[in-house]
Amino acid sequence: MKAIHGGKTKNDRIDSFKIASLIRGGNFPLAYVYPKAMRATRDLLRRRTKLVRHGAHLKAHVSNTFTQYNVPSPNLALRYPSSREDVRNRFNEPAINRNIDIDLNMIGFYTKELTHVECFIEKNAKQHNPKDYILLQTVPGIGRILALTILYEIGNIQRFPSVQHFASYSRLVKCKAESAGKQYGTSGNKIGNAHLKWAFSEAAVLYLRGNEKAQKYLARLQKRMSKAKALSALAHNGVS
Repeated sequence: MKAIHGGKTKNDRIDSFKIASLIRGGNFPLAYVYPKAMRATRDLLRRRTKLVRHGAHLKAHVSNTFTQYNVPSPNLALRYPSSREDVRNRFNEPAINRNIDIDLNMIGFYTKELTHVECFIEKNAKQHNPKDYILLQTVPGIGRILALTILYEIGNIQRFPSVQHFASYSRLVKCKAESAGKQYGTSGNKIGNAHLKWAFSEAAVLYLRGNEKAQKYLARLQKRMSKAKALSALAHNGVS
């Protein structure tokens, strides 16, 4: 496409011929047309994710404000109204209390609004693809929100020709930067779907939580990987 843009002779007929040649040679990947019926719900789910992250920033600001004035930060779940009321008016300075009130009021509004949004999205999911939505929640570590994210970000799973293509699209594999048989780290790590990357990362952490068998397996795997790296380093330095 850069060659088309920099061509000396340029018109619609020539441009369309060059694009057709790229497609015929398999050098021009075709975009996936997301189902129109599910598109608006997917966009709403992405908007919900942004609001949740902003709410997390507000909660962090409340904790940082206590730390700023050398006061122990309360270990409370601010999504509950009673917890938010316990945090109010903890300081003698009215300006500090007002600063915290802004965060608490916005957290309260976000909590109420996000509850309605999540119920609305879940209702749509049960209409769009109820079978896959239920099956996803049977996987250990995947709950209601992660199931919705995976469901709407994938769309039609049949569009991936192999498991490897899907793993690459989900940013679950690293892209190696290699030249002349030598590796130079990774590149292109932002190619793919960031929402699926987040969903599967969260699912892995939740799966390990409280699962002793999985934790032991991960410990053994990490031990093997560290041993393999050490042997590789010795071989690279010429130590037998």
